Amino acid sequence: MKKKIRVRTLLFGGVMTLLFLVLITRIYIVQVVEGAEWYERAKVRWSTAEELVAKRGTISDRNGNLLAMDTIAYNVSIDPKTINDEELADDIVNGLHDILGISKEELEKNVSAKKEDGTYVVNRELRNGGWQIDKATADKIREFRKVLAEEKKVTSVGIDLAESSKRYYPRKSLAAQVVGYLNREGEAMTGIEASFNEQLSGENGYIKYEKDGKRVQLAEGEVELKQAQDGQNVELTIDSEIQGYVEEALQEIVKKYAPKSATAIAADPNTMEILAMANMPQYDPNIYWKNNANSYNHAIKSLYEPGSTFKIATLAAAVEEGVFHPEEMYKSGQITLKGVPTPIRDIKRGGWGTISFLDGLKYSSNVAFVKLGYERVGEEKLREYYKNFGFGQKTGIQLGNELTGTINFRWQSDIARATFGQGVVTVTPIQQVAAVAAVANGGKLLQPQIVKSITDPATKTTTKIEPKVVRQVISEETSRKVGEYLEQVVSDQEKGTGKNAYIEGYRVAGKTGTAQKVEKGIYSTTKFVVSFIGYAPVDNPKIVVYIVVDEPNDPLVGGGKVAAPAFQQIVLKSLRKMGVAPNYGPDSDNAAKEVTMTVPKVTELQVAQAKAELKAKAITFELVGNGKTVLQQIPAAGSVVHPTQRIYLITEQKEKLSVPDLTGVSLRDALEITSLIGIRLIPEGQGFVVSQNQETLNNVRVLNVVLAPPTGDDTPADQQAVDSAEDGGADDQESSDEEQLDQSDTASGSDSAETPDNSTSE
Repeated sequence: MKKKIRVRTLLFGGVMTLLFLVLITRIYIVQVVEGAEWYERAKVRWSTAEELVAKRGTISDRNGNLLAMDTIAYNVSIDPKTINDEELADDIVNGLHDILGISKEELEKNVSAKKEDGTYVVNRELRNGGWQIDKATADKIREFRKVLAEEKKVTSVGIDLAESSKRYYPRKSLAAQVVGYLNREGEAMTGIEASFNEQLSGENGYIKYEKDGKRVQLAEGEVELKQAQDGQNVELTIDSEIQGYVEEALQEIVKKYAPKSATAIAADPNTMEILAMANMPQYDPNIYWKNNANSYNHAIKSLYEPGSTFKIATLAAAVEEGVFHPEEMYKSGQITLKGVPTPIRDIKRGGWGTISFLDGLKYSSNVAFVKLGYERVGEEKLREYYKNFGFGQKTGIQLGNELTGTINFRWQSDIARATFGQGVVTVTPIQQVAAVAAVANGGKLLQPQIVKSITDPATKTTTKIEPKVVRQVISEETSRKVGEYLEQVVSDQEKGTGKNAYIEGYRVAGKTGTAQKVEKGIYSTTKFVVSFIGYAPVDNPKIVVYIVVDEPNDPLVGGGKVAAPAFQQIVLKSLRKMGVAPNYGPDSDNAAKEVTMTVPKVTELQVAQAKAELKAKAITFELVGNGKTVLQQIPAAGSVVHPTQRIYLITEQKEKLSVPDLTGVSLRDALEITSLIGIRLIPEGQGFVVSQNQETLNNVRVLNVVLAPPTGDDTPADQQAVDSAEDGGADDQESSDEEQLDQSDTASGSDSAETPDNSTSE
C-alpha cells in the first residue's frame, strides 16, 4: 500500500509539475514573446475616441450683422422596444404628431420598427421632422416626456433628445439668395454657403484616451488630442440696411404688378462692391424645404434681352468715338437698312419728327441708336466695346453658376438691333451693373465683389478683398459726358423716359428698358421684361442700382413706370443713409429748390421702438442719456429741416445727461439741447456747428461751439435723412408715347422689325 501511495504521489506531483511548467511557458510566451502584441490589443480595448466637431464660420454683412451662424439644435430618436414593452405606442404617436407635425403613419412605422429576428429595435432616429429642432420644440418634447412618464408610472417613455448644432439664419429671408443654405445633412447647397464651403467648414478634430471598465478616463493614461479648426468667418460687401431698402421696394412692385420675378442689384460703382442683391419671390433658408425654388438667384443665373438699358453701352461707344453730337438733328420714326428686309421703328409710330440726338436719347429712340452704333461706330468697334464692357463673358463675382450671356452678330440686322439691346444680346443683371458702373466711375470696368474679407478665428488674421480693375473701357471725359446726357433722361420731366426716377436735390443718371419676351420664336405682345438702371450723384457717383421685373401683370407698363419709382426709393434712402448731402445741377431752377423733410414724432416711445422707426426711415439720430423712453426730441415733431439733420432723443432728466456731439446742428437746436442739459453755450460764427469744446469757467460748465454756413462738402458724413420715396419725386405717370405699345409693329424671327422699345428672350 505504501508503494502504491508513493507512486500515486509521484505521478500526481509529476502531473502538477508538468502543468506548472506548461503554465509558466504560456505565461512567458504571453508576457514576453507575445507581450507587445497583447499590450496593443489591450490598449485598443482601453482606448476610446471622440470627434471634436469644428464650428462652421459665420457669414455677416459689411457692418458685422450676422446673416448665418451655428446654433444649438436637438435630434429626436425613439426606442421602439421600450415604447412597446410599456404599451405607450398610441400616446407616443399622438404626442409627437402634435409637437413635431410628423404624420401619424410615419410615426407608427417608426414606433413598430423591428429587427430581422422579429424583436423591436432599441433606437430609431426621426430624421424626417425630428432632426435639428429648436430649443422651444425640444422643451415641449421634454415636458411631454415628463408628463407621460408620471401618468403611466414608468421610468422611461422611449424618447431621447441629443444635442447637436444646426445652421441658423437670423435675418431670415434678408439676402437669402446671396447667403444660400445648408440642407438637413449639413451640405452646402447655394450662395456663399456653397461657394465658400471650404473656408466656412473648418476641420474636425478628435481626442483619444484610455478608460477603465466603467468608461472613466484613466488619470495616468495616454491622451492623443487634435483640436478642431473652426471655419473662417466671411464678411460680405452687403449692407443690411440698403438690402432692406431694396427688398422693400421689390415687395411693393410684387404687390402692385404680380410679376413672375423681380430682381435688383445695388453697388458702389467705384469699387463694384455689391451693397444689395435681392430677388422676389423670397424664401427663408431656415425652412428652405417649404419654398426651395425661390432660392434661385436671378441676378447671376438668368439671361434677359436687356432692352433700352443696353443703349448706355452704345451711347458710351459713340461718345468715345466722337460720333455723338447732342444737338445734331436726325429724322426719327423708322430706318431702313441695306440687307434688312423690314424697317426698324421707334416705339412711337411715326416718331417725333426731326429731333436732336439728345432728344432721341431722352425719348429712347431706336432709330437714333441704329444711326449711332450701326452706321457710325460700325460692327467691328461696336463688338469690341460690348466685349470690353464685359458682355458675353462672366464677371467673376464670387458666386457659383454665373451665366455668360451672348453677343452674337450673324446678320446685319443683328448688329443693328444690338445697338438698342434686342435680338442676339442676352445679359445677366450683374453684367449690366458692372458695365454701367464703368460708365459712372470714369471708365473702369471692375470685377464685382460680394465678399469684403475672410477672417481665420485661429490666427486672427483677416484677408481683405481689394477692388480689381479689369480694363479701362472709355476715358474719364467720355464718362463725364455720358453721365450728363443720361442725367437729362431723368431730369427732363417732359421728354425723359426716366423722369419717375428723378430725386429732388440729387443729380441722377439713368435709362429705362421695356423688352418683349420670346415665345416659340415669336415676340410676345403681352409678356415683357421691364427695367431701369442708373446711378447718383452724377458728378460723384456713390451708388448704381439696376431693377429688372419679369412679366408684370400689365402689358402696357414699361420700365419707367414699374422700375424707375423703385429705383428712386432705393437711391434716395441709400444716399441719405450714406450721409450724401443733396447737390444740384447747373440748372438755376434746380439750384433754387430747397430739399426738406418733416421730423416724425417719437416722444413717449420706448427707445428700441423709436430707433426702429427712425432707422426704417433712414433718419440719423443720437441718443442722449441711458433711459428706456424718449422724453423729448430735438428738433420737435413736425419741424421742417434739412434731410441730413440729426435727430436727438433725450431719454433722461438733465442732471444725468452728458453733452452729445452737436456737429451739423443749427444754433437754435444747439441752444435747446444745451439748455436741457444745463450747460451754457458760447457760439462763434453763424450757421451750423462744425466743432465744439467743453470747459469749466468759474465753476460753470460751458460749451464753446464754432459755426459755419452749410455747404455740400461740409455736411457731416454720418448724417442721414427721412425715408420718403415721393419727396421731391417726379410725376408717377410716364408719357403715353413710351407706355403705349403699338402691336402692329410686333415682328417674329431674327430679321424682324423693331417692336415697341425692344424685344427680349429669356
